[in-house]
Amino acid sequence: MSQTDKIMLLTGASQGIGHAIAARFMAEGYQVLSCARQDMPAECRRNPLWAHHIPAADSLDQFVRQAHDWLAGRPLHALINNAGVSPKTPVGERLGVLNGPIDDWRQVFELNFFAPLKLARGFASALHQGRGAIINITSIAGHYVHPFAGSAYSTSKAALSGLTREMAAEFAQLGVRVNAVAPGEIATKMISDEYEALIPRIPLGHMGTVDDVAGVVFQLCSDDFAYVTGAELFVTGGQHL
Repeated sequence: MSQTDKIMLLTGASQGIGHAIAARFMAEGYQVLSCARQDMPAECRRNPLWAHHIPAADSLDQFVRQAHDWLAGRPLHALINNAGVSPKTPVGERLGVLNGPIDDWRQVFELNFFAPLKLARGFASALHQGRGAIINITSIAGHYVHPFAGSAYSTSKAALSGLTREMAAEFAQLGVRVNAVAPGEIATKMISDEYEALIPRIPLGHMGTVDDVAGVVFQLCSDDFAYVTGAELFVTGGQHL
């Protein structure tokens, strides 16, 4: 099978890490089926390998149906669960245990935890057909108390790390590998000046790039990692040590 016959599905594809992941897979010849709350940049829409984009639907069930309509029975070779949210309280504080509405916690877990679970279920058959791979984008914040990421975000990512291990065990029966990638401080438009204070904690001495994350995600889906499942790779410059 040529790379152009392979299809990957990516959530949160319109900017940042998600956009870099899409670009890397297209550079390797994959067709990209994407979902995001925003539309794709014009230069991406001109790339024929960005085969189809579905704006964030009212429900995940609706998105899964629309994606399967487009796949039309074809196999899926990679599912990248990248979409996530890290909201602040109404006064701009990190959403912690003692502040902010509990409903905000539910919304965080719905996107950061339940969406990857529902999508894995929804595309299990197509991934089995393609002997594909699932990559869950977790976070360094799921493994230690982060000064800026809120408790709701951090615990949802910790839960996703645990889900990755459970998914790996169950999806192995389908011939599908499941791994996670945990970025640290990655330079994106979302990063504020306050993150500069974290650089001294990074052994490599600088923030990572979105391409650093995209490269690891792609390699985990490649045949070079065909015997790796249930792993979580830290793309942190050593910050997690």
